[in-house]
Amino acid sequence: MAKSRKLEQLLAQLEPVRRDPHAPESTVVLRDLLASKHSIAVAQAAKLIGEAERYDLIPDLVAAFDRCMTKPVETDPGCTAKLKIADALYRLEYSNEDLFLRGIRHIQQEPIWGGSDDTAAALRGTCALGLVRMNYPQVMSELADLLADPKPDARIAAARAIAYSSDPSGVPLLRLRVQVGDTAPVLSECFLSLLQLSPQASLPLINGFLASNRDQLNEVAEVAALALGESRLPEAFPALRNWWQRTKIAELRSTALTAIALLRQDDAIAFLLELIDTGELPDAKNAIMALSIYHQDPDLWRRVGHTASQRKEPSLLPLLRF
Repeated sequence: MAKSRKLEQLLAQLEPVRRDPHAPESTVVLRDLLASKHSIAVAQAAKLIGEAERYDLIPDLVAAFDRCMTKPVETDPGCTAKLKIADALYRLEYSNEDLFLRGIRHIQQEPIWGGSDDTAAALRGTCALGLVRMNYPQVMSELADLLADPKPDARIAAARAIAYSSDPSGVPLLRLRVQVGDTAPVLSECFLSLLQLSPQASLPLINGFLASNRDQLNEVAEVAALALGESRLPEAFPALRNWWQRTKIAELRSTALTAIALLRQDDAIAFLLELIDTGELPDAKNAIMALSIYHQDPDLWRRVGHTASQRKEPSLLPLLRF
């Protein structure tokens, strides 16, 4: 109970700091909190330092990180403090690779019911971004390792960091990860990164994930379609339309129309409006739901409403209410 009260007292000191994080007294409080034995207090102070762009406190952040790496399960359970420190240093454009390299390679196994769990995946991802930002020469080797990380969250972070790098040398890493296979969330991030770094060359690869309607591939096909939609590439529209025409699975047909709406292209919108006008009723409903992303666009939403009302199908009208 005494430890809990002490932590509450420490965190209470942050209230005036939030109002004026650059005041001299705020500097004293932030330094005291970074030196605290309570990792939650360290994490909260680091978060404020990053948001307030307190470049002068970078040495204190580094010292706190080093301390949390000593017996890390005891000093920083859950890796919370190290994560917030690394994020603050990333925001502050810290350029010493040693800290980020320690972070991207750090594994923190902590006891859980029936075994242990690595709590450092998010830290590894944040440090990956730090290395990319500072143009670390060997960053692709580090990202290749992270893309093979046992934790899906770390692999997602690796794909994002590769895209953030804008370096075409990361494309083969992403293509390999995609073709080896992974969970749908990881593949989704890889698809998005491929379409950002190498859109034309990546289209055939991602289109291939739309080819099968086997049940076990449904989720992967969905994330591939949504990635194509978010790419807004003109060539993605015929691929998505053809997939919609081929598949008989209702969920996938709905996802295809959502992806087509995400393209934000005139021909894609015209196709969806035509479905509302003359398509089968389930497809008309799905088309309205897909176009609902435009409900704050008065002109387009008026066109959707007009097309739906012309059909004189009462079950469509509730879908137009926002």
